[in-house]
Amino acid sequence: MLLTEAECLDFLARHGLRFERMEHPPVFTCAEADLYWPAGEAAATKNLFLCDKKARRFFLVVTTCERTVALERLAIQIGVPRLRFGSEENLQQLLGVRRGAVTLMGLLNDAEHRVELWVEAELWQAERFLVHPLVNTATLVLSRQDLLRFLSITGHAVHFFT
Repeated sequence: MLLTEAECLDFLARHGLRFERMEHPPVFTCAEADLYWPAGEAAATKNLFLCDKKARRFFLVVTTCERTVALERLAIQIGVPRLRFGSEENLQQLLGVRRGAVTLMGLLNDAEHRVELWVEAELWQAERFLVHPLVNTATLVLSRQDLLRFLSITGHAVHFFT
């Protein structure tokens, strides 16, 4: 399991994935992150670590910062009776991150593919995305093409919701 930013950046570099890195103070919300991200440079994302009622299925849900996610509606699209936020323990065990640093990059720690990736369909149209490199004290800018390559390397499929 990769737990540090340096390990994450090394993984990306070893696989030829291009990124830009911005360092900033710790951010825990989109509003805080907005203070440090260049406006319009890339799509800012909100990342939710969710699970089904019995914590047997896990989901990384990626949406725009502006969107409020209705868990009941999302559960129907995903095909589960009920969604709830995953525990800190499961988040650390499956993605290797803590609350406030939930990120697509955490999927590199999900070697058993227990976490399903669900991305807001409209958001996926962006050309570039802002993601944390396993910590909330830096942000990376990656292209959609490099994110697709990252997901291919980690073996994660992208599912879409509206």
